[in-house]
Amino acid sequence: MLFLAHKPAPPLARFIDHLWCLHDAPQHAREHVLPAGTLELVINLAEDEFRIYDREQPERCQRFAGAMVSGAYSRYFVIDTREHASIMGAHFRPGGALPFFGLPPGALADTHVELSQLWGARAGELRDQLCSACSSERRFELLERTLVERMADASLRPASRAGIALLGAGRKVGDVAKELSLSRRRFISVFSADVGTTPKLFARIQRFQRALTRTHAPEPLDWSQLALATGYFDQSHMIRDFVDFAGVAPAALRSRGQHDVKADHVAVAAGSHSSNTPPPRAPTVR
Repeated sequence: MLFLAHKPAPPLARFIDHLWCLHDAPQHAREHVLPAGTLELVINLAEDEFRIYDREQPERCQRFAGAMVSGAYSRYFVIDTREHASIMGAHFRPGGALPFFGLPPGALADTHVELSQLWGARAGELRDQLCSACSSERRFELLERTLVERMADASLRPASRAGIALLGAGRKVGDVAKELSLSRRRFISVFSADVGTTPKLFARIQRFQRALTRTHAPEPLDWSQLALATGYFDQSHMIRDFVDFAGVAPAALRSRGQHDVKADHVAVAAGSHSSNTPPPRAPTVR
């Protein structure tokens, strides 16, 4: 797998963590895509379609055009890596998608939306340009220029900006609302609209991400100590979050660390929602 990342220049750098481009499917067939508390713009350069597979019924899928926006998810979703052999995208910072799609991120939570529904014909034009580009560098340039063109005069409200930092540092929702001189209900409303998740879910995802980062350490891990160090009550509490967000327990996820995957992706073990034969095509669900 060839993965390239590109840090955008200002003004995009305020809103987008990185642009990325991925080529060549790995050997494993399926991956779980983990929640990160933010949105992703993705464009399939190999075929004009994305297929997102059902967690419980892996033979079923939803179909989307080859340029789409993935909202902030509360659980993992499933992809077939052979269908993502040449893709690129933009990974937004938490709350960073607000100026680009004409909708608050909260309206895109737990869903995928075709980019054409948000940008009209410009979505197809962009994909055609990216597919015709002769290099990854040229594709980054085209995507960056388009995002600058689409950027509206919108930014996070101060409560959401402060909430992202405080919740990411492990503060409790009620304490953050009090510090911001907002009622709990008002803080939840503002934050959910701007960021795409509730404050409680965002805090859970950030805690999970802190623990996930630690699982990549090469040295042996004490799971109980890791749980306490990253803000969990105990090991079983951490395991429940990993199963919700990644579909596997921490030890199982760590054992898959040798697989070549993009950040926030987990290779699915053979026999668990993966096979050597692509699943039967399901009806399109829009």
